[in-house]
Amino acid sequence: MTTDRVTLVARELGLPERGARAALELLNGGATVPFVARYRKEATGGLDEVQLRALSERHGYLLELDERRGTILETLREQGQLTPELLEKIEQCTTRSELEDLYLPFRPKRRTRAMMAREKGLEPLARRLLAQPLEGSPAREAEAYVSPDKGVGSVKDALQGARDIAAEALAETPELRATLRALYLKTALVASRRAPSWEGPSKFELYYDFREAVATIPSHRYLAVRRGEAEEVLRVDLEVDEAVALGEVKRAGRRDGRSPWAPELDLAAADALKRLLIPAVEGEVKVELKLRADGAAVDVFAQNLQALLLAAPLGMRGVVGIDPGQRTGCKVAVVDPTGRLLEHTVLYLVQGAEALERARVALRMLVVKHGAGAVAVGNGTHGREAEAFAREALKDTPSVMVVSVSEAGASVYSASDVAREEFPELDLTVRGAVSIARRLQDPLAELVKVDPKAIGVGQYQHDVFQPLLSRKLDEVVESCVNQVGVELNTASAPLLGYVAGLGPSLAKKVVQHRERHGPFASRAKLLDVAGVGPRTFEQAAGFLRVRGSANPLDKSAVHPERYPVVERMARDLGVEVGALVGNSDLAGKVRWQGYVSEDLGEPTLKDILDELRRPGRDPRAVFEAPKFREDVRTLEDLKPGMTLEGVVTNVTAFGAFVDVGVHQDGLVHVSQLADRFVRDPSEVCRPGDRLTVRVLEVDLARRRISLTAKKGAPPGQTPGAHGKGTPQGFQHTPFAKLLKR
Repeated sequence: MTTDRVTLVARELGLPERGARAALELLNGGATVPFVARYRKEATGGLDEVQLRALSERHGYLLELDERRGTILETLREQGQLTPELLEKIEQCTTRSELEDLYLPFRPKRRTRAMMAREKGLEPLARRLLAQPLEGSPAREAEAYVSPDKGVGSVKDALQGARDIAAEALAETPELRATLRALYLKTALVASRRAPSWEGPSKFELYYDFREAVATIPSHRYLAVRRGEAEEVLRVDLEVDEAVALGEVKRAGRRDGRSPWAPELDLAAADALKRLLIPAVEGEVKVELKLRADGAAVDVFAQNLQALLLAAPLGMRGVVGIDPGQRTGCKVAVVDPTGRLLEHTVLYLVQGAEALERARVALRMLVVKHGAGAVAVGNGTHGREAEAFAREALKDTPSVMVVSVSEAGASVYSASDVAREEFPELDLTVRGAVSIARRLQDPLAELVKVDPKAIGVGQYQHDVFQPLLSRKLDEVVESCVNQVGVELNTASAPLLGYVAGLGPSLAKKVVQHRERHGPFASRAKLLDVAGVGPRTFEQAAGFLRVRGSANPLDKSAVHPERYPVVERMARDLGVEVGALVGNSDLAGKVRWQGYVSEDLGEPTLKDILDELRRPGRDPRAVFEAPKFREDVRTLEDLKPGMTLEGVVTNVTAFGAFVDVGVHQDGLVHVSQLADRFVRDPSEVCRPGDRLTVRVLEVDLARRRISLTAKKGAPPGQTPGAHGKGTPQGFQHTPFAKLLKR
């Protein structure tokens, strides 16, 4: 490339070139994104995690592009096909499609009609056709190429072969392919219909006769039709104005419409479009659409996961966790404020009055015995009944809150290697009760043990490109863990594994060292762990907390490399470091300008002062228990017009799903999320948010709940009726459930 790669990326992303260059040097040198974003602001100009990841991703793309460019150039040199003009064009390519379009005429391929025509000696005739001279007669000139021995039995055969060569030449013209690709992306329609082989109803009925512009189709609808096609329920095509497309092909080859060769070119152009260009360009555009849809779906999942991981924690209080069950009973686990299992049992709620009374007494005893501050009840089947039981049993203990907790992914955790290592002697269901209790204490610490894809807060997670999804979700978890910080002496190996610089392998060694030698006395003691060297310590230390350390800075986000500057600040104020940490008044007296050095500037110094004011501050919100109506427990209890408080469980491109306490989430369509126009539901709400909604419609047969968050929408209004680009009644179809999967 003639332009420096870093310069190009910085321009594309609107980033300062100096900061981008420094950031890439750090990242390529082994630094992690959280570390660079938090502790190297002076070098990068304050680039945040989103900018750093975008920078790294785009730079990586250009590196791969350069590798492919080098391979192509080497191949063309070996073939003797690399002209100065072609070299210049290849060097200027900034996308993979541009590069592959230029290489296409020279790429090894299976035998084509054009190849066979060349073997018959028809290339000179094809060159005449493509040159479009103003003289000559195609038929007369073709007579010279008639040769039954070569398989050219007539003038017609000769002209057909010449057109085959010309059609391939047109189809391999880079500029024409780019033009048609742009035409599809701008004007084409995604069209789906029921497959002829499919009979009867399906969850894709909405798409039996469906058309939407390629340029505007939302990710969830494109992924829906793709899934319908994969399940052989739908046929999906891209429709474009072929007359306009044909005009572009003709223009690409025509030099003068007065040429006697023009009719032959028109035939070649039509053949090139139908046989070669439409299949190729459609395939490329479908790939582009899939990439776009995958990106949007993954972004939705990432936003939802981030909201869930950063949900408000109850904190260090003992909790009784209940995994609801009917015939087999409710599995109950009690954990102490650090999440350690204290006791477990089973309560039977549906085996008669005596069993129910025994269960009440047992729950009260557990709460009193262990001083529990809350009861966490899983929100699965029988969850509302179990929650009501707990409230009634503890009605004389108002200080103990009863909270409904999402069970999403709990069964995956219960059967995982992590759970088996933690509780090898426990039944799966008891492990689930422990997980439910811990989720209330600290959602982040517990949910990191579950594969993010199993938490179920996305749309079409099984249809998107899985490596992309996994990478994005891992980035989200890493970002959340390092944003909150991790207590070194209590964190599990899965949680420590997301700390910048550690990873799963070292995290296990840290836990093993802690089990053998006892709690870490300070951050510096992390260096005693086998495999943790100065580089790893540099990356990880700032995100770890050691609350019992003799050094008060070990419980803050101040990096150990900056301890000397804090010690100077304390000396200048005439106090001990311990007196400065957590003292907002003293921290306010520090004038950061006096501590600026070559590698320490205003951004980091202000971060340090913020930490000194509130060391180790948890960025998450204060916990507030959701309030479900006691008289609403089943779908049958819901009535149109009823106002409820609910908890957002999932946000998709078309709306938000809300738990109102009846085992079945209701849908607030994007058109019903606010009294104003909402383009993106995530602008309005995130998973975990409390939302006051009103019931619009209850479909008992399909077990569908339509809700509105609007203040003035009258009961009975159909959600989605005014939603731009959304078919009326969309949320009432079985497809809404499909999307939530």
